[in-house]
Amino acid sequence: MSENPGMDQLSPPAHFGRRRYFSWNDWVRETYGGRLQKVSVAAPFTCPNRDGTVGVGGCTFCNNAGFTPGYLDRREAITEQIERGLTFLRRRYPDTLKYLAYFQTYSNTYGEFETLRAIYEQALSHPDIGGLVIGTRPDCVADTVLDYLAERSHEVHIELELGIESTDDATLDRINRGHDFATSVDAIRRAARRGLSVTGHMIFGLPGESREMMLEGAARLSALPLSALKFHQLQLVRGTALAREWEATPESVPLLGEDEYLELLADFVERLSPQIRLQRLGSEVPPKLKLAPTWNLRLSELAPRLDALLEARGSWQGCRWRA
Repeated sequence: MSENPGMDQLSPPAHFGRRRYFSWNDWVRETYGGRLQKVSVAAPFTCPNRDGTVGVGGCTFCNNAGFTPGYLDRREAITEQIERGLTFLRRRYPDTLKYLAYFQTYSNTYGEFETLRAIYEQALSHPDIGGLVIGTRPDCVADTVLDYLAERSHEVHIELELGIESTDDATLDRINRGHDFATSVDAIRRAARRGLSVTGHMIFGLPGESREMMLEGAARLSALPLSALKFHQLQLVRGTALAREWEATPESVPLLGEDEYLELLADFVERLSPQIRLQRLGSEVPPKLKLAPTWNLRLSELAPRLDALLEARGSWQGCRWRA
C-alpha cells in the first residue's frame, strides 16, 4: 500500500461523482435511487452526564432546543410525532423515496433494553417509516442494543449516530462530555463488527483545541470503521454553560469565522479517508437561541463553497490522507 494513497491520484476518486468529496446525499441517491428523509422524533430519554450517572449539567455546549424541530412535542406518542413531521416534510420534500425516524435529542440508547425496543418498534410500526436513525453517546451503547439493531438492519435501514465531538481527551473533559475518545473507538468498532452503519458527529472550534489538534483528528477517525461523518461549527446557544462562559470572558471561547471554518474544513477533508461519506458540513441554530458567532454564510452555501475551495486548491477528500 502506498504511504500516501490519495496523492497517487491525479483527480478525485470516481465514486465522488461530481464533487471533490464523498457526499452522503449523492451516495444515497446512487444507492437507493432517491431521497432518504429523516423525520425527527423526541423520546423520553436523558443523558448520563445530566442525571448524575457520570456527571451533571450536561455538555457545556448543549441545549437540545437548539436542534429540536418546533413541531415536536415529547408528550405525544411516537407515531403521532411522526405523522406531524410527515405533514410538514411531504410538502417540503415531495420527491422523498423513504422516511426514517430520527431519534436525535438526548441519548437514545440510554435506558432499559425492553423500553428502548418498544419505542423503536413503535416508530417502525408506522407504515411510512422505512428505518431508524438513532443518535446517542458512545458510552450508552450496550451490546444488547447493538445486537437488536443489527438484527433489524436486515429488514430496514438502520443508522447509528454517535456523538464523538472531539478526538482529544482534554477537550472532552473541558466540555463536560463524561467520556474519553477511547470510548468512542470502542463503540464504533463494536457496532461496525455487527455490520451496522455508524455516523460520527464532530464539532470544530471547541475551546482549548488548536487547529493542529483538530486536523490530527482526521487520521484518528480515518483509522476507524466509520460509514459517515457530520461536522458542526461551534455555536453558542443561549442557556448553555459555554454561552455563559463566553459572555463573562469572550477570550476563553474563541469562535471560528466563516472563512476560517471553510479553510479548516477543507484542510480536514483533505486528510480524511476518501471512503468516509460526509453527511453534514455545518449546522444552524434557530436565531432566537443563537448567541454567537454571526455569519453571513447560510448552511446551504457550505457544500458549494467547500467544493469550490477544494477545486481552487486542486485537491479533494483524501488527497493528503496517509493510510
